[in-house]
Amino acid sequence: MSRPGRIAAGLVVPLVVLAAWQAAATAGVFTAAQLPAPSAVLAAVAELARRGELWQHVAISGRRVLLGFAAGASAGVLLGAAVGLYPPVRALLAPSVAALRAVPSLAWVPLLVLWLGIAEAPKIVLVAIGAFFPVYTTVATALAHVDQHLVEAGRAYGLRGVALLTRIQLPYAAPAVLAGLRLGLAQGWLFLVAAELIASSMGLGFLLIDSQNTGRTDILLLSILLLALLGKAADALLGLLARNLSGPLAHDPG
Repeated sequence: MSRPGRIAAGLVVPLVVLAAWQAAATAGVFTAAQLPAPSAVLAAVAELARRGELWQHVAISGRRVLLGFAAGASAGVLLGAAVGLYPPVRALLAPSVAALRAVPSLAWVPLLVLWLGIAEAPKIVLVAIGAFFPVYTTVATALAHVDQHLVEAGRAYGLRGVALLTRIQLPYAAPAVLAGLRLGLAQGWLFLVAAELIASSMGLGFLLIDSQNTGRTDILLLSILLLALLGKAADALLGLLARNLSGPLAHDPG
């Protein structure tokens, strides 16, 4: 299917949902407080933009996700490489990391507040925790399953350590690593709402909770839509980067 065809196909479900939303809002199935019409959500966009708040919420949440993802993904790549490449490290650390992975996002909040206070640090760290585990898991798994014939061939040509990693192992594992980065970014957006429960006065997570408390369902739906759109846009950008990098890494390991 051509690219325009894929784009058109991808728009089918959102348009159907939008039509069903409009129909449910105007047919009296729900009250206006339960399900505002799409036009009410557009009016909320205009209201927040007029007050100068909309882009502040978006920018602050975007900054938190970007910093948290950068920190979490970096840690995930480093620890995942150590666990994937060295069996003793795997035996020592993999069970503990797997146990920590099962901890829900909200369970980290009181501990982070206790350790880091209520400023920006705990919010960014919580997003980093969310991004860390998918990246760590995919990097560790991919590097642990690199074709050993390629590794032995590299060693036969005198490659060791960092040279072996960068010229043989990492290019082989590149598609899985890049997929893990995309999963980590998506998980970072998921953890953002929990992060912005920590004494926030700005951000999309704050806007979501505040609109619930004030009964502004139109702003609540707007917050959900913005989180979905920003998460998709970020994933699309990272996917584009992955496609541009995976080819050279996979076909030109030297």
